Amino acid sequence: MAGNSKRRGAVRKPGTKKGPQVGSGGQRRRGLRGKGPTPKAEDRPYHPAGKRKAAQQRREQARPKQRRSPVAAGHEVVAGRNAVLEAMRAEIPASRLYLAVAADSDDRLREIMDLAARSGVDVREAARSDLEQLTGTTAHQGVAIEVPEYSYADPQDLIEQASGHPPLLVALDGITDPRNLGATLRSAGAFGVDGLVVPARRSAGVTVAAWKVSAGAAARVPVARATNLVRTLQAYQKAGFFVVGLDGAGPTAIADLELATEPLVLVLGSEGKGLSRLVSQTCDQIVSIPIESAVESLNAGTAIGITLYEVARRRRTS
Repeated sequence: MAGNSKRRGAVRKPGTKKGPQVGSGGQRRRGLRGKGPTPKAEDRPYHPAGKRKAAQQRREQARPKQRRSPVAAGHEVVAGRNAVLEAMRAEIPASRLYLAVAADSDDRLREIMDLAARSGVDVREAARSDLEQLTGTTAHQGVAIEVPEYSYADPQDLIEQASGHPPLLVALDGITDPRNLGATLRSAGAFGVDGLVVPARRSAGVTVAAWKVSAGAAARVPVARATNLVRTLQAYQKAGFFVVGLDGAGPTAIADLELATEPLVLVLGSEGKGLSRLVSQTCDQIVSIPIESAVESLNAGTAIGITLYEVARRRRTS
């Protein structure tokens, strides 16, 4: 008879009454609850993709951490003894001076130390490896300073720079290499240029690279940024300047430039494209540097150096 059998499992145990029980609904809901979306393969530690990710994380943790640069935001580093000395002489507000441990002393370094002491600049000793990381180069010559970003002049302010001689300005049209800008600044400082004008867009600015190549001339020759170079040149013409462009196809040799003794703006284009059309049309005269036919062109730094030399020679002999 059902329920009276002695067979195992035939007897209903107490408390196993069929039917709904208290709390059974919650148990069923928990039983039906999903486990969420399937993790990505790389997030499953037992999956090959997960093992590869874990191995990559271990390698990254074992890799030496790159030290953060101590340079403050909005500041730059000028390196090299000539560049640092000229910047210190020009009283650029340097915030820190870094010296390599056991750096070979010379007259420049001693003067740098004297100027730093007078101006109250914070002097810090650094290993050469730290200076290399700070400056991004091995040619720091054991010294570097931290300075604020370059403060550009207004193009109109350059008109007032000259005193006792006809003003001489240089404008760059499309020069994007900061080394060419630095070389131009160096020549400008050597030949008495009163200021340099660069476009605000698509042009090199006064960066650390330009500072280095200029050998400190960036501290002596003011640089202005022009929102529109053509309009700036036209404003100079209204102020009494002659605008002379330098181009390989110019009909007049620079040695024959009659305007050399007048208030002058020399405009130099890039080595590849030369002067832009609108700038060329704005110039009062286009001149050239005679060169051998085997050489297509001169780089910007060399060309402006030759041109400024000829202008300075004409002014001395006039």
